[in-house]
Amino acid sequence: MSLSLPTIFSEELQRLPSPQLVIFRDRLLSNLDSMLKVAKSPSRLRPHCKTHKMHRIIRLWLERGVYKHKAATIAECEMCAAAGATDVLYAYNPVGPNINRLVSLAGAYPQCRFKVTTDHEGPLRQLSAAAAAAGVTIGVMLDVNVGMDRTGITPETPGAAELYDLVRQLPGLEQAGFQVYDGHQRQADLMQRRVAVAEQWPRVLQLRAAVESLGSQVPTFACGGTPTFPCYAAMSDPAIETCPGTSVLSDSGYGNAFPDLPFAPAAAIVTRVVSRPAANRMTLDVGNKAVAADPPKGARVLFPQLPDAVQDIHSEEHLVLVTPEADKYQPGDVLLAIPVHVCPTSALYDRAVVVDNGRIVDSWEVTSRNRRITW
Repeated sequence: MSLSLPTIFSEELQRLPSPQLVIFRDRLLSNLDSMLKVAKSPSRLRPHCKTHKMHRIIRLWLERGVYKHKAATIAECEMCAAAGATDVLYAYNPVGPNINRLVSLAGAYPQCRFKVTTDHEGPLRQLSAAAAAAGVTIGVMLDVNVGMDRTGITPETPGAAELYDLVRQLPGLEQAGFQVYDGHQRQADLMQRRVAVAEQWPRVLQLRAAVESLGSQVPTFACGGTPTFPCYAAMSDPAIETCPGTSVLSDSGYGNAFPDLPFAPAAAIVTRVVSRPAANRMTLDVGNKAVAADPPKGARVLFPQLPDAVQDIHSEEHLVLVTPEADKYQPGDVLLAIPVHVCPTSALYDRAVVVDNGRIVDSWEVTSRNRRITW
């Protein structure tokens, strides 16, 4: 997929302060439609909102018949429910005060079914007590670890089936299935990714058989992320839901790593030259408070206009590029940068400017960039 960007008319760029996150509306809509095409049905899609965190994008999904969503924070859960989603998976194991926050949210949005993940009996019992006391029902998915080793319980762990079976025995809870997140499967070749997913899947099915032998049900598998999205979409099990997130806006990181994915960058950062400290150096205002800094230094943004520029100093408010083309630029000149990792980048902005056919047409709030909205 091309890592070029659509045009923004010069007079429109001059209106924008920098750094500023922009979204290309036509690219965004194309990505949403491509995700639906890969999934084959809205019922097979549970997109993760962590990438965009925007109420307006949830509304676009609802217009396309996608009512199930995935979230990583309680603020994101609230945003989805407020936008009209009817099924929200909080893909996180709730602990501490977040248990009561989630239960309060469920009480405030009775039209939305809230689900969580679990891999430990202690927080599960606390969630049960809080939900039962509040008179709400929370769906619980067993967090199945198939190799990422970040959270979850492996299918072979003694007691895994019994932990999930416990859900149906506790008040205020109901069984919702398994979450199977495999963010470690990052093979560049699609066929290699498909083989890796196929090799890990029998372990999941064996665990399902074990819990069914106890009398429990596994109605749904919430599977994968963006890299393995096409792998799970190609599988025939009707219980599978695919959970891509980054593909909504896409970025240069996934664009380069997974060329098979049919998604184009729909977000960019408007940045300006602020200094020319040497003949081959130019300093921009896209510091590490303006773009995600979790990629390695020197590889946090892509400049389509200057693909070979070396990113040297990257501090809080400055990015120094080393390039023989620096003499073509003067302070005040505007460039567009594609984030390497768009998900944390969107959280750095209050609003995103929306561009369509080269013109600024709207400004969307990044609704759940903070940790709390109401609850």
